Amino acid sequence: MSVLHAAVPHDDDSPARLEALTGLSQRLLERCRAAGASQAEVSCSEDAGLNVNVRMGEVETVESTRDRGIAVTVYFGARKGSASTADLREESLAATVDQACAIARFTEDDAASGLADAELMARPGPDGRFPEFDSWHPWALDADTAVDLALACEAAGRDSDARIRNSDGASVSTSRSLGVYANSHGFVGAERGSHHSVGCALIAGEGERMQRDGWYSIALAPGDLEPAQAIGRRAAQRTLARMDPRPMPTGRYPVLFQAEIARSLVGHLLGAVSGGALYRRASFLLDSVGTRLFPEWFSIRERPFLMRGFQSSAFDAEGVATRESSIVEAGVLQRYVLGSYSARKLGLQTTGNAGGVHNLEIASTAGDLDAMVRGMGRGLLVTELMGQGVNAVTGDYSRGAAGFWVENGELQHPVDGITIAGNLKQMFAGIEAVGADVDVRSHVRTGSILVGAMTVAGTD
Repeated sequence: MSVLHAAVPHDDDSPARLEALTGLSQRLLERCRAAGASQAEVSCSEDAGLNVNVRMGEVETVESTRDRGIAVTVYFGARKGSASTADLREESLAATVDQACAIARFTEDDAASGLADAELMARPGPDGRFPEFDSWHPWALDADTAVDLALACEAAGRDSDARIRNSDGASVSTSRSLGVYANSHGFVGAERGSHHSVGCALIAGEGERMQRDGWYSIALAPGDLEPAQAIGRRAAQRTLARMDPRPMPTGRYPVLFQAEIARSLVGHLLGAVSGGALYRRASFLLDSVGTRLFPEWFSIRERPFLMRGFQSSAFDAEGVATRESSIVEAGVLQRYVLGSYSARKLGLQTTGNAGGVHNLEIASTAGDLDAMVRGMGRGLLVTELMGQGVNAVTGDYSRGAAGFWVENGELQHPVDGITIAGNLKQMFAGIEAVGADVDVRSHVRTGSILVGAMTVAGTD
């Protein structure tokens, strides 16, 4: 067992720390101006966390973390330089600015570089502050309590059935973060957030018949976490359900992606419509805005202002105001996902997505998972994906999978060691339903997704 520290501090000094980070960012911007930079931006962050891992009833690790980071980027016309430090001594801060400036003076001009346009910056409210979205719920969790929770979680799973012979362990974690982004347009944005999780992975059976699965819960507020014992029991249920997999025939079948797996399909879409892939021409969705990619009923909406959303924010990583808008509407791709650099490379304008998307919601059209299984008749329910067999340029898709064979609308038996294949364009167009069983453990909120037909290489 390794023990570094004992607990995340209980006190909430976040307002004072954010004020201190804001002051630091302003001093650094002034140093950049004094050094002759035409533009500059500064990011300051502080993070604290506690992570506990147990296995087979024994404590493996207890780790407390406390990190700090200062990043400075300067622009001399179209030349850019960046440097970072975790040292707040004045001489270290001065050296960081000097290093950024020195790098900028020796880089090539890049017409796409520079801050996002000033008129796109988010504006604070009348009180001079940006809205918060109920994302700050620090957990006064000490190491002993965290260990007890992890042990209870694992024990609930291990004790639920004699076939659970082993464990990959249980974990409990909590973290809180403070961040300030400021730039020479006069923008200053401060944010704070918390993140908590409990998880368990178990092993059933012996020898070649062993199966592994698990369950986890994550939330911004500790009160939103599932109970630790319930997580352990669900991990056991999922593991036992995978016991004694049987062959399935090779062929083309409907494939139902369970909700936590379905969001990977949305991830492939996002990768293909992101600015970096587009300006490098490494995407199968080049020049696709305005094109119907999905069925007419399908939509994906970005919602940056959700209360307790995992990625809620009034501004992106460049200070650009976020806005609620559709990425896909009536099956048609409405826009790309761009920061200012990629937007300039493409001759477009940033979409306020520097740093990523801010909460996506995929509209549901069907019932829960059981209803979708009944409706698919015969096919494959995918509960796990393996490998990275996706070609970003062509959209060709081939991944290892495990799950359950479905006949007459009922789960028949588990399957593993299979491969599912298709092309993402055809898969997107062939989506037949999105379930109401939304997995809320991610900023991509989707239910299970049924694709009408894919090639499945079985084990028969």
